[in-house]
Amino acid sequence: MRYIVNDQLTLMRPPQGTVAAYIRPFSEWVVDQGYHLDSLRKRIRIAADFSRWLGKQTVQLSDIRARHCSEYLRYRRRRRKILRGDVKALEQFQDYLCKQGVIRPEKISSDSLTAVKRYALEFERYLREERLLAPSTIINYVLFVDEFLKDRFGTGLVDLSRLCARDVISFVQRRAPHLHVKRAKLLTTALRSFLRYGCYRGQLEASLVASVPIVANWSTPLIPRAISPDGVRQVLSHVDRRTGVGRRDYAILLLLARLGLRAGEIASLELEDIDWSSGSLSVRGKGGRRNQLPLPKEVGTAVVAYLRCGRSRSSCRRLFLCANAPVRGFLGASAVSTIVQRALERAGVQAPTRGAHQFRHGLASEMLRHGASLDEIGELLGHRSSETTKIYAKVDLEVLRTLALPWPGGAR
Repeated sequence: MRYIVNDQLTLMRPPQGTVAAYIRPFSEWVVDQGYHLDSLRKRIRIAADFSRWLGKQTVQLSDIRARHCSEYLRYRRRRRKILRGDVKALEQFQDYLCKQGVIRPEKISSDSLTAVKRYALEFERYLREERLLAPSTIINYVLFVDEFLKDRFGTGLVDLSRLCARDVISFVQRRAPHLHVKRAKLLTTALRSFLRYGCYRGQLEASLVASVPIVANWSTPLIPRAISPDGVRQVLSHVDRRTGVGRRDYAILLLLARLGLRAGEIASLELEDIDWSSGSLSVRGKGGRRNQLPLPKEVGTAVVAYLRCGRSRSSCRRLFLCANAPVRGFLGASAVSTIVQRALERAGVQAPTRGAHQFRHGLASEMLRHGASLDEIGELLGHRSSETTKIYAKVDLEVLRTLALPWPGGAR
């Protein structure tokens, strides 16, 4: 008796075994992720075979654990060759069962963690739940703090009360010279955040925070590296808007060029962030702050074109989705940066950098040339401090020339 899984797939017989009831919902999830028919077949057949194996092993639904997946793969290897993609397909079914509450996630025993790792996890939880920092910021902070604690305490017990200014200063002095200035500044910011966390726990004195050295910001005198207006026009004109991917990339590039959004802000945009009735866009900026921005007609038209004829069907609420399965939102800002790099290469633009931030600098520079004030620029870009916006004063060379004093002795 044939069993219809969905309108694309039919099995020779109905699924049997412990998790047979989850085969059809799993197939709907796979389709929702944008997988093609061949990938759907592979995942459903693996899931059905795993379910039969569980039944033969008399494993009850409440007794299923992650280890059963490994045991099944060993059983399958003895009977047939494991094909490419089989392990991944089973992992996805396992993840699906975890999300449905069928398989209880395996908790890592705190006894198996080192003291440093326990502190790092507690600090991560503090940043996420108390400070509400962005995931990318949390990852960077925890990496540096984990490194700092290992450097000071090794594999032994962690006693924050034993930390002193010399420990902090020597770590920064040894580590910072091997980092780009921006990473070095991020290192010191992470350490200050962790030391404040130690004060919050009552294990450190507040004075220790002030011991973190300040990294010299040698980049301040430089003019912001901005893509030129001609470069922006050339990049946009070389996007193939006849394809779904092209429509997506065009909308992203316009958000960079017309609103100056950061790559991470674009990656985290959700469908609900656009208010079509008022023509506005709600952007989740640094520190979780929300900025309301007007949505230019050109940008809104590009987004609509992508939503109607480019965005894959998905339950994911992110505005921009990956083109290939699994169809989901971008994992981070790097996906947007990759789109920018490919667009620059396609257009043959010799840009000052390969990243997305040059569009932000380009927008600010153009606004300044057309008479916008620094306050207006800072408001659009979502700057928390006017000091950040002041770097754009350097790009208005004509105004700066009027402020220059004559050279003593006249021109030479």
